[in-house]
Amino acid sequence: MNLIFEGVDTVAKVLLNSVPIGRTGNMFKRYSFDITSVVRDVNSLELRFQSPVLYAAQRSKAHTSYSVPPDCPPPVQRGQCHVNFIRKEQSSFSWDWGPSFPTQGIWKDVRIEAYNICHLNYFMFSPVYDNHTQEWSLEIESSFDVVSSKPVSGQVIVAIPKLQTQQTHSIELQPGERTVELFVKINKNVTVETWWPHGHGNQTGYNMTILFKLDGGLTIKKSAKVYFRTVELIEEPIEGSQGLSFYFKINGLPIFLKGSNWIPADSFQDRVSSDLLRLLLQSAVDANMNTLRVWGGGIYEQEEFYRLCDELGIMVWQDFMFACALYPTDRDFMNSVRAEVAHQVRRLKYHPSIIVWGGNNENEAALMMNWYNIPPRELHTYIKDYVVLYVKNIRKIVLAEDKTRPFIISSPTNGAESIKEGWLSLNPYDNNFGDVHFYDYISDCWNWKVFPKARFVSEYGYQSWPSFSTLEKVSSQEDWSYNSKFSLHRQHHANGNNEMLHQIGFHFKFPESTDPLQTFKDTIYLTQVMQAQCVKTETEFYRRSRSEIVDGQGYTMGALYWQLNDIWQAPSWASLEYGGKWKMLHYFARHFFAPLLPVGFEDQDVFFIYGVSDLRSDCEVKLTVRVHTWSSLEPQCSSETERFVLKAGTAVLLYKESVPVLLKNCGNCTRQSCVVSFYLSTDSQLVSPANYHFLSSLSESVGLHKAHVTAIISQQGDTFAFDLETSAVAPFVWLDVGSIPGRFSDNGFLMTEKTRTVLFYPWKPTSKSELEQCFRVTSLMDVY
Repeated sequence: MNLIFEGVDTVAKVLLNSVPIGRTGNMFKRYSFDITSVVRDVNSLELRFQSPVLYAAQRSKAHTSYSVPPDCPPPVQRGQCHVNFIRKEQSSFSWDWGPSFPTQGIWKDVRIEAYNICHLNYFMFSPVYDNHTQEWSLEIESSFDVVSSKPVSGQVIVAIPKLQTQQTHSIELQPGERTVELFVKINKNVTVETWWPHGHGNQTGYNMTILFKLDGGLTIKKSAKVYFRTVELIEEPIEGSQGLSFYFKINGLPIFLKGSNWIPADSFQDRVSSDLLRLLLQSAVDANMNTLRVWGGGIYEQEEFYRLCDELGIMVWQDFMFACALYPTDRDFMNSVRAEVAHQVRRLKYHPSIIVWGGNNENEAALMMNWYNIPPRELHTYIKDYVVLYVKNIRKIVLAEDKTRPFIISSPTNGAESIKEGWLSLNPYDNNFGDVHFYDYISDCWNWKVFPKARFVSEYGYQSWPSFSTLEKVSSQEDWSYNSKFSLHRQHHANGNNEMLHQIGFHFKFPESTDPLQTFKDTIYLTQVMQAQCVKTETEFYRRSRSEIVDGQGYTMGALYWQLNDIWQAPSWASLEYGGKWKMLHYFARHFFAPLLPVGFEDQDVFFIYGVSDLRSDCEVKLTVRVHTWSSLEPQCSSETERFVLKAGTAVLLYKESVPVLLKNCGNCTRQSCVVSFYLSTDSQLVSPANYHFLSSLSESVGLHKAHVTAIISQQGDTFAFDLETSAVAPFVWLDVGSIPGRFSDNGFLMTEKTRTVLFYPWKPTSKSELEQCFRVTSLMDVY
């Protein structure tokens, strides 16, 4: 009889009927304790927890041979120290976007398993594709605990009805811990439909049952969903460029990874319901994302998270839970990590959504860029520890347990080049290899030349403040100013609030209201405008770099901005606020991740438009370019190209014109008085979002009037239509319904026409009168 804990957070002594039966010390591990000799008819179970903060400090203090940095987080995070000494959610001791709430308790299911013949500990499977025979098969592994004194024999029947596949195998289980490995060939006369990422095909899965009929009438039945897909990480030489490519092929097709980074959805995991996960993950898909990176400072997510990703077609880059720190490699720590990794790989590997395992977040960079000022003569000790932890243990276990997907040691990493250099590269941020993380809050984000033309950008971003309706729930009147104690307390990134103002100052004037509350709300609005515009410019640069090499750099095949979601109500890099409300950035992501997109940019007074296609097939399109003056709702001039074929999975130059010529051919336009918009269409049907390009900073614009925007709201089934009318051209039109849960079909847009209809999709039942009561509209000139 075993007592099973699926998850204990974190350090506890377990007693059954006052008898100590074991200890826990790893949040990410399953624990099993034999209670056969202790159990009674009526039982009492007790867990005595130790403070994780004190435990981490004790472990650090006991590690006397050398220090393992960092000791403590930066003071601005108001966090706890030595989190790298405890196998617990690393961000629970604080991060630069979250609070220090070092939780403790039973965070997953507890159960008793009793048996007298045998018990199925786990069963897992991997679909395998044979390139040579072009056939699919399933490798199934089942682990049994056989407690009977003699062997147990019987049959195992595996059935996948929709694939007309059923196989029966005879098995004999000897006493003890036994593993049964089965190899099931899929009927080759049936077409297997593969699992595709969102935007590239269907997420077809097949129901499988596995039935064990054993001696003594014992039957064990399991059912699961099986998905078939292959994944390859391609690192190959590129003509005209030093280094290697870094991109993923799914089912043989190169796919540009579009998406973001996932952090824990709450400091307290029991608040994270299936509904909340669905809301956040559906929002990712609704913004045309196909990938989320489960970042290495949080948790291995709950089963429902991966099930939803399978269903929605979200590819998952799955880090192991090591982040922004060096780690000890003493015997107890390593034993714990080995059990954690084996458990998590077995638990998760059957999910098609997981396409790559990552060993850690930024630890190769931390070591090789010497974030912790380690003296050169001591570096070898830490390099040795790094290789022991991530290569000789984690990588070894992952490759033994799962042969179906790639493993990379770190992010950022130089991939194959890092391996060649002894697992650590001198410059892990090399644009010619692997992935990079890129942050620059000082340079002007409208200048695309500051961004790296790298192979894959797995982190980048800018901060903004969440809506006032989100902050209002956790603050009071004295907090409602940009420099209040509250505003400084919730900002955990050093100088973050000033960096946002600095970035706003490049292109926008600051709010001019005499009402302090209105000024705070207007500043929040401008931080969201700035963030959305910055991440748009950067992402569009990465997307248009997918098919070209310029000055030896390019072939960018991934853009995952930091970060998707929030853990509390505070300024952060997120595009979804705590609770799921969409920031302006998330609406922009829906456009800049669209499958078909025109991207405009300038270089030396010449205006270029690229066409970017993530479509599976070539399409015939034409490009329409319009120039508007800020002072008129009628376009100043318009032109369209001949129809042309835009090839699938490419980014190509479609349009090139000198800016002075463009303006000269368009009446009395100047850079300050006009704006360019453009879109791609097929047979006059709009297929891409309308995009735009500002010819000057909006702080220098001429002819922009304060727009009077009105809305008539009507109900249409489960959705609501907002019929908008404006008196003038309005940039960054922001529709807000306060705390009413839901999202608009578009928001934060440039309104160049007198009328426009936007839909509102409520997440909970609401009414026209409730929406009318809460509705506010803001556009740029309203803040001046």
